[in-house]
Amino acid sequence: MAGTVHHRGLDAQGHIEREGSLGRVPHTFWPVVAAARDRLIDVYGGRLNSAYLYGSIPRGTARVGRSDLDLLVVTRQEPTEEDRDAARSLGEALDKEFPEIDGVGTLLYGRARLLSEPETYDLGWFVACLCTPLLGEDLAEDLPRYRPDSLLARETNGDLALLLPRWRERVADAGDTDEARRPLVRFMSRHLVRTGFTLVMPRWNGWTSDLREMAGAFAEYYPERAQDLRTAAESGYEPTGDAGVLRSYVDDLGPWLAAEYARVHGIKAPRPDIA
Repeated sequence: MAGTVHHRGLDAQGHIEREGSLGRVPHTFWPVVAAARDRLIDVYGGRLNSAYLYGSIPRGTARVGRSDLDLLVVTRQEPTEEDRDAARSLGEALDKEFPEIDGVGTLLYGRARLLSEPETYDLGWFVACLCTPLLGEDLAEDLPRYRPDSLLARETNGDLALLLPRWRERVADAGDTDEARRPLVRFMSRHLVRTGFTLVMPRWNGWTSDLREMAGAFAEYYPERAQDLRTAAESGYEPTGDAGVLRSYVDDLGPWLAAEYARVHGIKAPRPDIA
C-alpha cells in the first residue's frame, strides 16, 4: 500500500548503509576473489589506487556457476587504453579459470573522476554504498553520507531518456539467436528495474538491491505498471533471448519510465561515457 514507511537498508539517522562486506562472501567464491585481488596488484602495481567488489558476491547472494564477479578498479590517474585492455584480459582469464563464476564485469575509473563534484551523487554514491573495499584506499572516507532522496534518484538513474537511442541501436545490432540476445535482456531488465525502484525510492524510504523487492516497492506506487517491472525483475535473474522483450523495453516500458522519471525527479546532466 502506497504511503507505507520503509527503513530497510538505512541506519538510525536515515542514511543508506553500505551493503556487502568481505565477511559475506560465500566460501565457494573466496578462491576467485583472492585470485582477483592478487592479480590486480600484479597487473596495475603502483597505478592502482583502490579495488572493490560489488554485486551479489559481497552481498552473499551469489549463485555458483550463475553469478558474475563484479569489480571496480580505481587508478591513481585517468585510466589508459592499456589499463582497459589489462582489465579485459584479467576478467577473461578469471572467467576461464574459475567455473564458480559466469563472467567478470570490471568498471575502471580514475580517482579524481570518482571524487569529482558531478559524480558525488552517482559514481561517488556507488562507491560509498554499493562497493566493498578489496584493496587500497577506501574513497568512501572522502564522500558524504547518502539519503534515499530525489537528488540521489535524479543523479543515479535520471538519464534513461539519454540512453534509449543507444539501446535501440544495440537491439537492432543484436544477433538473431536467443544466446546472442540473452545478455542484452539481462542488462536492460536490471537497469529498468533499478530505474523503476529509484523512481519511488524517496517515497518508499529505504534501499535494496534485490530486483524482486525493487519491483515490489515500485508496485506500491504504480500498480498499473507493476507486472511489467515484476516480469523484468525475473528476466534480470533468468533472462531469455526473446526479441519481443527487447522491443517492449525500448518502445514501451523504457520511454514510459524515462518520461515519468523526468516529471518526478528531473534529468541528470549527461556524463561523457553514457552508453
